[in-house]
Amino acid sequence: MDVVVHSATKYLAGHNDLMAGAYSGGAGAIIGKGGITVPLRESQSMFGAVVDPGLAFAVGRGLQTLGLRIERQNASGLAVAHYLEGHPKVRRVWYPGLPSHPDPSGLSPSGRSHAVAREQMRGFGGVVSFEIEGDGIAAARFVDAVRLPHIAPSLGGVDSLIEQPAIMSYFDTDPEVRLAMGISDELVRFAIGIEDTDDLIADLEQALAQV
Repeated sequence: MDVVVHSATKYLAGHNDLMAGAYSGGAGAIIGKGGITVPLRESQSMFGAVVDPGLAFAVGRGLQTLGLRIERQNASGLAVAHYLEGHPKVRRVWYPGLPSHPDPSGLSPSGRSHAVAREQMRGFGGVVSFEIEGDGIAAARFVDAVRLPHIAPSLGGVDSLIEQPAIMSYFDTDPEVRLAMGISDELVRFAIGIEDTDDLIADLEQALAQV
């Protein structure tokens, strides 16, 4: 691999309060080998795409708790995915920690993506996507009813975030294009923070009761 682009905005910083990229001696937010990053480094110097000392300090402080946060988010993600998969008001759950996790490309049989995840990962992450039974209005009602997560499209922080991608992240995408990408009106994305797992599930329970 020649170039790595890594966001420090999400899990590395971990508090949903800054924007930054991984830094190396290469080209700031882009890590590469040899001379491939030289023109990028020159562009960075010209345009000033460098985080200020305060942001750099915040990223470093976030890294101190990265391992602990990931452990909690992995554990909560798996518990929430299992809970949602068994709920009658949830049509389908996307989470690589579930044996039922479908291959988004449709090229592999059901369960193959889960098998690959088990081979490659020690945990399955803190983002769970799922479809609410009903329509987009039902999904919006659910998102509005949760109490712990903030309604926002990011991920990786200590606070849980939830969104309805069809009307947030992809609001300006043609509906046919969205559906071809697998983004239905009923799809909800839940980026789990470090709140108590039982509290998160209880919140989902009360919100689903209102759908």
